[in-house]
Amino acid sequence: MSLPAWNDRELKAGTMIRGALWLVQEIGEGNTFTKEQIRQAFPGVSQADRRIRDLRDYGWSILSNTEDATLMAEDQRFAKAGVPVWDPAARRAAAPQKAVSSREKRAVMERDDFMCTVCGISGGEPYPEDSNQTAVLSVTRRETALLDGSEGILLVTECKRCRSGSDGAPAQADRVLADIKSLDPGDQRRMARWIERGRRGSTALERTWNAYRRLPAEARDGIRSALTD
Repeated sequence: MSLPAWNDRELKAGTMIRGALWLVQEIGEGNTFTKEQIRQAFPGVSQADRRIRDLRDYGWSILSNTEDATLMAEDQRFAKAGVPVWDPAARRAAAPQKAVSSREKRAVMERDDFMCTVCGISGGEPYPEDSNQTAVLSVTRRETALLDGSEGILLVTECKRCRSGSDGAPAQADRVLADIKSLDPGDQRRMARWIERGRRGSTALERTWNAYRRLPAEARDGIRSALTD
């Protein structure tokens, strides 16, 4: 199926949809673009850059210099396309749900020790294999297939990299149960304790590290000085 041209005047679509087509047809995955390029592509359109950022709600990965340290302040990287929003059926099926409140986000992140539940990285920490990128945590909804065949929604803490890399498939409770039973007895007992507490266990070192990462820069500098004295 061929895509409509992003600049086709006959195309009845809003800026977000045209912006998605523009990213695919003019920029290309993995490449960078600037706000000035957006202004040139959509002259006279108010907040066109914001409409393009709205694509993140549909699984599009668009990085700024806070997530990719190789970028300049005015640059953004089109990392990965998400839901084909130019397809009305796909767009309706993936329509963003009610936003998670700030109180809910705080509670979920505290429950998850301010760590990504997929890879375990803490907010603001550089990725081990790519120190130019630092983790940005968010709370997302995940569909879960339960043992009785029904489905539920779980709020979890994830970094943007793990969130954008997910295939969106529901977690399968029967597979998780099988994986738990395949663990050695010691790990099974540890897993049982985590389940009983309702949260993953973490070491004192991990908890202290995450607390340190949440301090403002001046306070972190003070701690570094105190430790080297």
